[in-house]
Amino acid sequence: MTKGPNTRLADLFGLSGWSKGELARLVNRQSAAMGHPQLATDTSRVRRWIDTGEAPRDPVPKVLAALFTERLGRVVTIEDLGFSKPGQGTKRRQSGLDGLPWAPDRTAEVLTEFTGMDLMLNRRGLVGAGAALTAGTALSTALHDWIRTDPAPAAGVLHPDHTRYADHAAFDRYEAAPVGSQEIEALEHSVEVFRAWDAARGGGLQRKAVVGQLNEVGGMLAYHHPDRLQRRLWGVAANLAVLAGWMSHDVGMEPTAQKYFVIAAHAAREGGDRARAGEAVSRAARQMVHLGRPDDALDLMKLARAGSGEETLPRTRAMLHTIEAWAQASMGRGQAMRRTLGEAEELFASDKGDVPPPSWMQMFDEADLHGMQALAFRTLAEHDPSAAGTAEAHAKRALELRVDERRRSKIFDWISLASACFISDDPEQADRYARLALVSIGENSSHRTWDRLREMYRLTGRYAEHAMVRDLREEIQQSLPRTPRPARLPKGAGFREV
Repeated sequence: MTKGPNTRLADLFGLSGWSKGELARLVNRQSAAMGHPQLATDTSRVRRWIDTGEAPRDPVPKVLAALFTERLGRVVTIEDLGFSKPGQGTKRRQSGLDGLPWAPDRTAEVLTEFTGMDLMLNRRGLVGAGAALTAGTALSTALHDWIRTDPAPAAGVLHPDHTRYADHAAFDRYEAAPVGSQEIEALEHSVEVFRAWDAARGGGLQRKAVVGQLNEVGGMLAYHHPDRLQRRLWGVAANLAVLAGWMSHDVGMEPTAQKYFVIAAHAAREGGDRARAGEAVSRAARQMVHLGRPDDALDLMKLARAGSGEETLPRTRAMLHTIEAWAQASMGRGQAMRRTLGEAEELFASDKGDVPPPSWMQMFDEADLHGMQALAFRTLAEHDPSAAGTAEAHAKRALELRVDERRRSKIFDWISLASACFISDDPEQADRYARLALVSIGENSSHRTWDRLREMYRLTGRYAEHAMVRDLREEIQQSLPRTPRPARLPKGAGFREV
């Protein structure tokens, strides 16, 4: 009895350009290199994998994932190929979204497989940006019920007094081993170092280091530690996955970023931190607004709020509101945006600080609140120019409050301020603020700053005959990469629906 065609494998096979015979020969060669010379794949077997849904035996799925990853220049996991793991039922594959949501005992395995493939792409100089993004509605539908409930104990999980390891044979990592509180504390500190570097310099320079650290944490999670330590490890994994996703987004690796945000939400939920899981989903929403898909962002924000839980601190809820407001502004919904930002201000003011914010929220301070308000009003000004003045006021206040270490945020503030001035028909002031952004943008690896700069450049067109602005336009052209990545996608382009 066959399962029917494996459409995922068929789609990827079509993209590869291989013949079935070529793929069979590559599988044999790669299997032998991995220490399995006894495996012999032929054309008819490849045909059965694709046409009848026959599942190859181990280690062929891993071999195929590595081959397709290298061929397509993006991370391709075993589940992307339509194969289940040993002992994995079919129910978790019915969402059509790479098995979302996966079972608790699968999170560390998914995390490690994905980071391992990502690191392989980096080592071989490939660009991991060729996959399709999952639409916000599809993602939120797949995860909605899962994220609102507490995780159930994983079947077969080992208790701390067991001496054997969790099923590490299925993990492509070093052998699982226990770690203590000092090692976890060092990992938590490394997250803070990576986070500070990202805020200052952008995600391009340290992304690979974060992915490598996350890969090692996945190995640590293969060993079941006492509950207190295990939860802290899950917290480290969630924080690193968010950082890996944010850095990937910052350099234009959008599908890779989205997968890391989903991994972060899973890791946070396994660690019992529902607020962190919701914040991870909100990162995916911010990504969607940046890419010109505010409708998808609003779907994801509903999921983020639903998953955060009632215990979420007011400041965290304020941050979630600012993202929702930015999406509303992108759709020209000025009244809804103003109402949402008003709620954000009230929530932020109501946070008395008697409960210390988690480490991942310490970056969202009053400066960030004003910076997000500036961005929302500046975005709305594209639909309603009267909003530009309010954008200017918030951007100036954000810059007054910014610390020097938040250099990327300062660049965004300068660009928001300059853009608002162009919309307000004040090219002299706009020119001054734009040049302040240009002073720092060359020292930053953030592609998102280039994307915002391109949006501002578009606004300079009406002043192209103005001598000062003409010079500014030339400087912007010299500052931008020669082959720009478009920040906006037409509706439906590059998104995978269920």
